[in-house]
Amino acid sequence: MPIISAFLNRVCLLGAFIAIPGFSLAQDIKNPEKTTPNVQDNNASAIKPLRALRPDIQVNHVMQVEPKAVRLLYHAGTGDLWYTTFDGDVYQIKNTKNSAPMSQKIFSADDHGITRLQGAVFLKNSLFLCGNVSVNNNKGTKGRMVRFDLASTGKAKMTEVFNTVEYGTNKTTFDHGWNALEISPDGKFIYVNSGARTDHGEVQDNGGLYPNARNGALTANIFRFPVTAQNITLPDNTAELKAKGYLYAEGIRNAYDLAFDPDGKLFGVSNSPDYDMPEDMFWIREGHHYGFPWVMGGIENPQQYPDWQPSPETDPFINKFAHAWQVKYFHNDPDFPKRPEGVKFSPGVQNLGPDANEYRTNAGKVVDGDQTGVTTSTFTPHASPLGLFFDKKKVLASDLKGDGFVIRYTLGSRSVLMKPFTQEGADLLHLKLTYNKAADNYYVKTTRLVDGFKEATDAVLVGNDVYVIEYSGRNKGNLWKITLPKDSKAKITEFVRSEK
Repeated sequence: MPIISAFLNRVCLLGAFIAIPGFSLAQDIKNPEKTTPNVQDNNASAIKPLRALRPDIQVNHVMQVEPKAVRLLYHAGTGDLWYTTFDGDVYQIKNTKNSAPMSQKIFSADDHGITRLQGAVFLKNSLFLCGNVSVNNNKGTKGRMVRFDLASTGKAKMTEVFNTVEYGTNKTTFDHGWNALEISPDGKFIYVNSGARTDHGEVQDNGGLYPNARNGALTANIFRFPVTAQNITLPDNTAELKAKGYLYAEGIRNAYDLAFDPDGKLFGVSNSPDYDMPEDMFWIREGHHYGFPWVMGGIENPQQYPDWQPSPETDPFINKFAHAWQVKYFHNDPDFPKRPEGVKFSPGVQNLGPDANEYRTNAGKVVDGDQTGVTTSTFTPHASPLGLFFDKKKVLASDLKGDGFVIRYTLGSRSVLMKPFTQEGADLLHLKLTYNKAADNYYVKTTRLVDGFKEATDAVLVGNDVYVIEYSGRNKGNLWKITLPKDSKAKITEFVRSEK
C-alpha cells in the first residue's frame, strides 16, 4: 500500500507525516490561535450526504475540520467537542448546537512534543495525549504520553506520564505506534494500545539498523497506568513491564480503539494484516494473550511454519495486490518465533451477522456467515474497525439500549483487498453483544445503520447524538451528527453553556 494510505487502508499512520518537533510549554489557553468559523456549511450541498439505513435515524453535517483528524473527544465539563490531528494539533470546537460552529487550535506538537499523535482522552479537566516521537534521524522511535491539566485560570500544566526507551521504527506502512486511550470507569487508570511494528510478525530491521527486530515488548500490547503516573521510562522488556504492573494484555496487532461497556468490561477493535484474515474485536482482560503474531482473526499465521512457501497462485488468502506480498514480507521464515509455552490464546468476539461477517473458507471461497452458519472473528477482512463506543448511560431506544457501535473505515468497493469480500463498508455498525458462559466469550449480532462516510476515524456518543469525524488526508474533513432514536423515558441531560 502506498505510504499515503497508511491510515487510509490499514490504520497505520506514519511515514510521510513524521517530523522532529521542537518542544515548549503549553500556550495560555486564554489566548489560543485565532478562532475561525466554519464556512463549509454555506456550501453544504457540495458535501456528499450520508445515508441512514433505517427511518428513525437522522443525519446532519456539522462543519468542516482540519486535515488528518484522528481523535474526537467530548469534554463533559463544558459540553464542547475537541479533536486532534495526526501531526499533533489539538482543536476545541465551540457552538456545535448552533448554525455557526467554530474551532480553535489549543495545542500543537511544539507544546506536547508528540509528532505522531494518535491517542487522546479527557478525564474531567485533564487531557491525555499519546503517540510517538522520532529519534535517531527518523530511524528509531519512542512512545510518549503527556497530561495537560486545564485549570480554570486558563493555564495548562503539562506532565510527562511516560516515555519509552528507543526502539526501531521501519520503512513500511505497518509501524502502528502508540494510539488508543481509554479511562477506567472508576477514573483511576488509563489504558493505552501500542500497535505492532510489523504486518504479521516478520523482521523489520530498518535497513539493518535494528537487527532481527520484529515486535518486542513495547508493541502489540495493551498497557495500563495510574492516571496520576508521571515521569515513567518504559523498558523494552516484557518481564520488567509485567513486574511493574504496566503490561495489561498481550498479543493484539493493533487495537486502534478501546471502550468500556456499561458493565465496565473493556473491548477493543483491531486490524488484521494484508493476509485475508477477519478484523478482530476482543474482550480485553488482564493477563490474557490474544494470539498475535501466531493467530489473527481466528486464523493461523502461516509464516510461523518453516515449510511455508507463499504465493497468490497457491494461497488464496494472499491478494497479489497486497503491499506485504509485493514487498516480500510474506516469505519463508524458519526463524519465526515459537509460540509461548503454556499460554492459551483468547479468541475474538464471534460475529453472528447479519452484516460485516463475510470471510474466506479454507478452500479459498468467499462466503457470508449468514449462509454458512459459521461465526467469524469478528468483522469482514480489511474493514479497519474504528470509533468503538457504547451507550453507557442507556439512553437509546430499546433495540439499541446499552449496546456497542463501531465504524468501518474501509469501503469495499474502493479497496483492492476488501472488494473480493463485499462492496459495503465505510459505515456505522450496531453491535448487540451477548455473553456465552460455555465459551467464556462474547457473541455479537452486527447491523449496518449508516453508510457513506469518507475516511471516518472516530466517533463519540453525546446523549443520543453520535458525532463522527473524518480524516481526509490533505483536504478538510467533515464532522457529522447522527441522531439515534432514544428511550422516551430516558432523561438526557446536556451541558448548557452560560453566557454570563
